[in-house]
Amino acid sequence: MVYAVVRAGGRQEKIEVGTIVVLDRIKADKDGNVELVPVLLVDGDTITHDAEALAKVKVTAEVVGDLRGPKIVIQKFKNKTGYKKRQGHRQELTRIKITSIQ
Repeated sequence: MVYAVVRAGGRQEKIEVGTIVVLDRIKADKDGNVELVPVLLVDGDTITHDAEALAKVKVTAEVVGDLRGPKIVIQKFKNKTGYKKRQGHRQELTRIKITSIQ
């Protein structure tokens, strides 16, 4: 079983070939592919975490689509001063499918 832990969007994700992952918005190349930076590689009994060895490892994925996360509401309120503030946010996300780990 081959899997890798990659750094993407400020977080680390455990992936295998065929896994669909939702990450922060990533810009794809003209073919719709993305390369991810591996942090750890597990290939059967072999575990690779050395930076020089991981530089040779290539994790590629194809962009399935762009989407937006759920809306969150930020509210601030201070008692007895008349101060209240309301703000909303929706995170820009990208859904990718892992195509290869080499």
